[in-house]
Amino acid sequence: MLTAIHQPHFIPWLGYLHRMAQVDAFIVLDHVQFERRNYQNRSQIRIDNEARWLTVPVVQRSQKERIIDKEIENRDAGRAWGPNHFATLRHAYREAGFFSTYASELRKLLEARWQRLVDLDLAMMELLREAFGIRTPLLRSSQLGVEGAKGELILNLCKAVGARTLLVGFGGSRGYLDPEHFAREGAEIRWHQFTHPTYKQCGPAPFIPGLAAVDLLFNAGPASRAILMGEAATHGASAAA
Repeated sequence: MLTAIHQPHFIPWLGYLHRMAQVDAFIVLDHVQFERRNYQNRSQIRIDNEARWLTVPVVQRSQKERIIDKEIENRDAGRAWGPNHFATLRHAYREAGFFSTYASELRKLLEARWQRLVDLDLAMMELLREAFGIRTPLLRSSQLGVEGAKGELILNLCKAVGARTLLVGFGGSRGYLDPEHFAREGAEIRWHQFTHPTYKQCGPAPFIPGLAAVDLLFNAGPASRAILMGEAATHGASAAA
């Protein structure tokens, strides 16, 4: 069995979804520490021909607060972050050929009253999983009853779901995962290779890689999965997943 493990993202980028599509089960690492200035509560979209952040406001408590415990800042009703985010997306992609295809469902999701960040992230991930035709089930680390830190935690999660192979990107986990230790435990680490596709984006500026996956959906619609998986005639640029 092949698995991948990653913290939840607000609106994942294409490399995140590509790895999800490659495995038999995708474990959402939701019971580890929340990381500020990461992708757990923000994503980049293309606005006026440049990459800009969409950020979900969160309540700031302890720096050791877990992702699963992180709450969204809803106390200031005037901020209305959900409707504002949808309005920003509508402005940014109003000329994209397929924005209207996904607008209703996306608006409903963003304008719902979310309390916990993880619930919003999971709902967004499920929306994208369905839109891209990805059948890989999502599991939550917080529901697997597994303990440990860093590499030991990852190995124990693999054991919990019966996975013998872990598909790993080139992010921070590469620094603490020990392939030899995995091998001694009868498991294998496999490095995820992802070539970022290029496709027609709104606007005249050069192609911007690494944006939220909705950028591809709004511009390519039903062809998005084929483009993501390298099954369409696109030109890719290498990127670390």
